[in-house]
Amino acid sequence: MNRMEQKLVISEILKEAWKGLKAEFWLLVGLTIGYVLIMMSLSLFIPDLKEGISATAIAIMTLSFVFSIIFSLGYTKNLFQVLDKEEPQFSAYGRQSLKFFNFLIAYILYVIIISIGFALLIIPGFYLALRLQFFVASIIDENTSIIGSLKRSWGITKGKTFSLFLLMLVMIALYIIGILV
Repeated sequence: MNRMEQKLVISEILKEAWKGLKAEFWLLVGLTIGYVLIMMSLSLFIPDLKEGISATAIAIMTLSFVFSIIFSLGYTKNLFQVLDKEEPQFSAYGRQSLKFFNFLIAYILYVIIISIGFALLIIPGFYLALRLQFFVASIIDENTSIIGSLKRSWGITKGKTFSLFLLMLVMIALYIIGILV
């Protein structure tokens, strides 16, 4: 059974995530620190926007945006490698950067779709967001197309919306606890 088609058992998901985090903690922390340092370095070159937006500011913000997406794609691939009990590879960043435009266009479609859902009395927006949230995983892990990634996410979440909602609540609670600690 494909990882993305497994049954959703929240305690098992948390156990696997914790096990993977412990196994590659320092590598993942190092990658995150590297990302933060690069983003902070890029932000040093953004001129003061009070005087207006310059070509330099636009170029640096665009570079930051592109870098952020490429880093996120590579980092997510590294997380999948950890889950698959493989050594995370730095080369994942280069390979995943080729999926930049697929991700960007799929993300724009995702935002449009859930925005329409939120405009239709909020609940449809949450429903659509839960059903379509795995489009990124599909692009990265299964190399699907733009529309194929959204369809794949829709397919693997069929009948699991309530479990995904509960998982989201657990993740929010863990996030809040982490902030409080």
